[in-house]
Amino acid sequence: MASQVRLRLLPGTRCLFDEPLQVTVAGLRSRQVVALRARSTDEKGAVFSSSATYRADGSGEIDLGRDPSLSGSYVGVEPMGLLRSMAADTAHKRFQKTNSLNPHVVKFSVHEVEGEGRMLVEVTNERILMADGVGRRPVKEGNIRGYLFTPPGEGPFPAVLDLYTFGGGLSEKRSSLLASRGFVVLTVALYGHDDQPRNIKEVHLDYFEGAIEFLKKQDKVGSKGVGLISLSKSGDLALSIASYLPHVDATVWINGCCANTVLPLYYKKEKIHPPLLFDAEKVIVTESGACITKDAMHSPWAEENKATLIPIERAKGRFLFVAAEADLNWDSKAYLDVMVERLKRHGKDNFESVSYPEAGHYLEPPYGPYCPSSFHGVMGKPVAWGGESRSHAAAEVHLWKKIQEFFRSHLSCDGVTQNKAKL
Repeated sequence: MASQVRLRLLPGTRCLFDEPLQVTVAGLRSRQVVALRARSTDEKGAVFSSSATYRADGSGEIDLGRDPSLSGSYVGVEPMGLLRSMAADTAHKRFQKTNSLNPHVVKFSVHEVEGEGRMLVEVTNERILMADGVGRRPVKEGNIRGYLFTPPGEGPFPAVLDLYTFGGGLSEKRSSLLASRGFVVLTVALYGHDDQPRNIKEVHLDYFEGAIEFLKKQDKVGSKGVGLISLSKSGDLALSIASYLPHVDATVWINGCCANTVLPLYYKKEKIHPPLLFDAEKVIVTESGACITKDAMHSPWAEENKATLIPIERAKGRFLFVAAEADLNWDSKAYLDVMVERLKRHGKDNFESVSYPEAGHYLEPPYGPYCPSSFHGVMGKPVAWGGESRSHAAAEVHLWKKIQEFFRSHLSCDGVTQNKAKL
């Protein structure tokens, strides 16, 4: 029986991380019930897995794009459900895939439901983070530390500075995937990478000014200005960079704050914003041990905190504001609303916004495991990120396409038409 069962993955057993899969099974008995499983180990050694029960049709076939899961990690028709619903074998683990050289290796398998759950067939899917021909090189220019990713071909290509998160070190996943879609991307670490200090007490805009100048000088870059993409704490850094520094034409702000947070911000050795802090007494600890910090931040619009607010009306470029309404890290939607109102009050229309009602804090490139909670560097404890898994996954698919369209629209390359994203 096992030799007759076939598990097929399209477009193939090797594809980009952000590509959807068509998963089909053939060679089963008519109406046979089986379990489909997915299993992967991240670069920290954490094991993630999912399982869903399906009933074959009269021809002994299953198509995840057509047939509903009857039980397991998810229920209903969900073509990419096995990837989205993979959960760690221990609590508060976030799937770690930061090095772009290492593919996300997923083992898909089909198992009998009766008896001991004998495996009928297994296929390995390598979900790569860099398309063939994408260049990757470490950057150690002055005090700038990071990686530069370049698409294959001569270009010219639009340039993007990826700030990712504030957790120390850096993640290459988003940058390498953007490069695979036709952008020159520099991802930089602010601390904790290479020879950088492990902890910092202040942030200097001069660092990002140098990173922008470095990026603009790259041979394949054709855009006059650069784009910024951020998430979480780096969202307010992106706002400050766009507001105070030149050559920023397009900024993507994802679930950040409208005020400078955590650390004071300096430029040319002068402090331009004090930090907005949080009240530890307003942190809620759930039964799982994860903290809800949504209401813990001090109000940025309170009179005593107004110096932390970033004057985004100064920005010359365009903004894409993205908020997850079920974010439990902080109130991203309220911050978005404040920024939209502020720009309108100043007569500005250089922005667009999108919000996702049931998404959580960590909006990343699509088709990775959903993360309900994980360790938070600033809190020093696990934090609940919020969101409903299926809705969050759908938001990531929609947002990833929107980010690329936004950058292509506002990072002009002297009239050269860029290739569209193949999503």
